Order: sequence, then structure tokens, then C-alpha cells
Amino acid sequence: MPAVNERARVERAHTCDALLAVAPEAPTLCEGWAANDLLAHLIIRDGEVTNAIGAVIPAFAGRYEARVAELKSSDYAEVVEKLRQGPPSGSLFAIPAVDAVANSTEFLIHGMDVRRANDLPEPARDDEFQSWAWSQLARVGKLMLRRPPVALALEWSGRPERVVRAGSGNRVVTVIGEPSELLLYAFGRRAAADVRYVGLESAVEEARR
Repeated sequence: MPAVNERARVERAHTCDALLAVAPEAPTLCEGWAANDLLAHLIIRDGEVTNAIGAVIPAFAGRYEARVAELKSSDYAEVVEKLRQGPPSGSLFAIPAVDAVANSTEFLIHGMDVRRANDLPEPARDDEFQSWAWSQLARVGKLMLRRPPVALALEWSGRPERVVRAGSGNRVVTVIGEPSELLLYAFGRRAAADVRYVGLESAVEEARR
């Protein structure tokens, strides 16, 4: 199994491969974002702190939007290759431990954002990858599923003893799938996640939304 920070590099590479496989204007699972919007977001996030703050602080939004426009008008393939090179040396993400925590799941999900929206196949995955994905789900699942409309039990397919629970109440829906698919579900891409639901029909409909 790759070291944790190596996992971030692997998922970064898979995301770049997916971006190169589609046109800049291709859709993604991120609402309102085409492939080149997602690419710009990742470049800015990687190491442009003064531009990145514009994504969350309205007073700096103009700076962020101008940089996004600049990146989108640049050569798409060249920008993808810049992303592939990894975070710049001055970036916090250039620290391996930070890269491991902050980028492994980030790039897994964004790679799936591109592939699922464009019917691209997922990379070959092995049992060690799914074990890693489960560890990520166990770490962030409850955080990503704050206050769900019904109680949720995210269950590893074929491993009923592996469950991440979120929410409370008597209306419980069990969401079953491989760990990477459960991660996609937890990160809000529910329609695209390859999972199945067990529960009352009305509760399942809420869990799907």
C-alpha cells in the first residue's frame, strides 16, 4: 500500500489523467463547475493563498475571480501538467504530512467528480485502497454528514461489522457500498455514488437527497 502522502500523489495523478481525458468545458459533479473551473480551483488551492482567500472572504472575491479567469484562458493541458507537478515549494501542502491529510481524499473525490460526470472508468483499485478509503470515511464521515435528515449507517459491502454512523432517531437508513463509494456519498455526490439503500421507502428517499 502506498505511504499516506504517496496516496495523495497517486490520486493527484489520477485526477490529472481524468482532466486531460475531457474538454475544458466538460461537466463535473461540482454544481456550476466545468472541468476548467475545477482545475482552476485546485491550482489556486495548491499554493496561491492570497487568491484562495477570495473564495471564502467576499472582500477578496474579485482577486479570486480574476485569477480563475486567467487560468481558464490559459492553455488547459499546460495548467493540468502544472497541477500534476504537485504543490509549489512554499505551499503548506508541500509538507508531506499536510499533503497526506489534506489532499489524499480531496483528489480522490475531485477525480471522481470528473470521471463520473463524463462516464470515464475508475482506475483499477485493490483491497488495500479500499482499506485506506475506509480509514478516511471513519475519520471524516460524521463530519461530512452533519445533521442528516434521517439516521444513517454507512456499511462496507460484504463487511457488515464495518459501519460509520451519523445522525440519530428511529428512522434509520443503511447505505451499503465499497468504501470509496461511501466516501463519494458522504461528500454529497449521492446520485453518482454506487451504493444501495436499506430502510423505509420514505426514509430512503430523504437519504438519497
